[in-house]
Amino acid sequence: MRLTVGQVHRHVLALASSRSCFVLGDNLPLRMLSLPRAVRFHQTAWLGTETVQDKSASLTLASLEVQNKVEYGKKERATRTGGPKPSSRASALKVKPKVSSFNSKQVKSALPKSAVVKKTLKIDESLFSAKSFQELGLPPLLIDRLNKEGLSTPTEVQSAAIPIISQKHDAVIQSYTGSGKTLAYLLPILSEIGPLKRPTEQDGSDKRSGVEAVIVAPSRELGMQIVREVEKILGPNDKRLVQQLVGGANRSRQEEALKKNKPLIVVGTPGRISEISAGGKLHTHGCRFLVLDEVDQLLSFNYREDMHRILEHVGRKSGNSSSDILGPLARRSERQTILVSATIPFSVIRAARSWGHDPVLVRAMSVVPLDSITVPRPVLSQTDANSNSPSNSVNQAAVDSLPPSLEHYYCISKAQHKVDTLRRCIHALEAQTVIAFMNNTKPLKDVVFKLAARGMKATELHGDLGKLARSTVLKKFKDGEFRVLVTNELSARGLDVPECDLVINLDLPTDSTHYAHRAGRTGRLGRKGTVVTICEETETFVVRKMRKQLAIPIKPCEFTEGKLLVHNEEDVE
Repeated sequence: MRLTVGQVHRHVLALASSRSCFVLGDNLPLRMLSLPRAVRFHQTAWLGTETVQDKSASLTLASLEVQNKVEYGKKERATRTGGPKPSSRASALKVKPKVSSFNSKQVKSALPKSAVVKKTLKIDESLFSAKSFQELGLPPLLIDRLNKEGLSTPTEVQSAAIPIISQKHDAVIQSYTGSGKTLAYLLPILSEIGPLKRPTEQDGSDKRSGVEAVIVAPSRELGMQIVREVEKILGPNDKRLVQQLVGGANRSRQEEALKKNKPLIVVGTPGRISEISAGGKLHTHGCRFLVLDEVDQLLSFNYREDMHRILEHVGRKSGNSSSDILGPLARRSERQTILVSATIPFSVIRAARSWGHDPVLVRAMSVVPLDSITVPRPVLSQTDANSNSPSNSVNQAAVDSLPPSLEHYYCISKAQHKVDTLRRCIHALEAQTVIAFMNNTKPLKDVVFKLAARGMKATELHGDLGKLARSTVLKKFKDGEFRVLVTNELSARGLDVPECDLVINLDLPTDSTHYAHRAGRTGRLGRKGTVVTICEETETFVVRKMRKQLAIPIKPCEFTEGKLLVHNEEDVE
């Protein structure tokens, strides 16, 4: 049986008089839906031009190849002028090719303005070199709080991102590790919500409507770090307005705190946010901001189900009639989506286009529409391998994440002498705050013991420690009670110790991306930093490979008589 779209249109009209009817679902058999959903299909099905060719297949939207886009006006004009005529059977019933009482103009008027018209991208390049937060248009109360915390001059990425987010654009923020990305999105959010926001005419009558910003981070450490940043800006009297929902902590206490404090900002890991949301204890449909920090990690398969729930629920108001009629596009426009990472692979660009509305890519001294970024096709053969290959894209992302003010060295040592080389390196460089990376957890304790035996205060940090123990270790390290923090890959992302002046790789990182993230623990916020890799002679080829991939000089060196001696690179080629 050959079923045309005109015939489908006729059946939908016949059934539309009842409160509910059978319509087509996305790749699903016929199912019962409410009248608005039926009308939505009636609109899109009539504007399609394909017919069903497979007699045995079930009738679905996919089989009709109907696009779920809000372009009714354009397609309707095409149908009237040059499009195919309705079938003779439809003509006999005097079915006219229009969208019943829900015509295209009415549908567009029901849409939020941001979903119909592209926002004008206003870029004031003079702000890229702003010398104060006042120039960026932040409210006075927020500026006062920043001054009290000793923050007066914005970084380059903050100067670019704050005005763009304040204009309510969806954004992808990309900048090297330690460049101030967290404040780049926190400050414009706190300008709109909370006690430090800019005053409006409605402030006297508005009541707090619940959670207004959700910030998702892939690790507990990064989540808690973001919470501390928000608490520092809000001050001790208002720090209850931010709530952490991270895994590993007591869920019941978190739910009680949500009920008691009624926070405006929620920061957490995907699993815990999704878990509490599914339990009905976290309501985010009226949320205005969704931030995905370290989004390249959040795209991994492990977070897939949790991220799907978060994206489906945050900022999607269930009571909006236009959302019911027009589906995900209208609901998506209810929130402002901000994606953040030191590395922006093409998977992040594709995700931003899907989750956001006309997103822009924000870098230091640069703001461009994301549509202007070309996504290369996958490499299908060896002859196609070029600068657009996935491996080269990963390498470029790692390069972009490296702080620019770092010095890179490597020295050769036998495995049994690495700890002694580490100690001599610290003394030669006169480093006061040091992070040493290893690949496994078991050797950490042995390194700490050997350093302590030589009179150097050190501590270990790894995932097997409890949440309280990890927080205590980090606090003591930041307060200067320990000179060396020996850790594993757990701390390669999200660990913010601005005073860190030396990073040491006791074990080689697995690839250039891991090297870049480890190196990013030093040289933060424009400070100088040093990265030293201690390797065996048989491992030097790995260092040279990373040097080539990252396009940075990793110089060979040695430590003798309390000094750093740098060799010529040609001597080791």
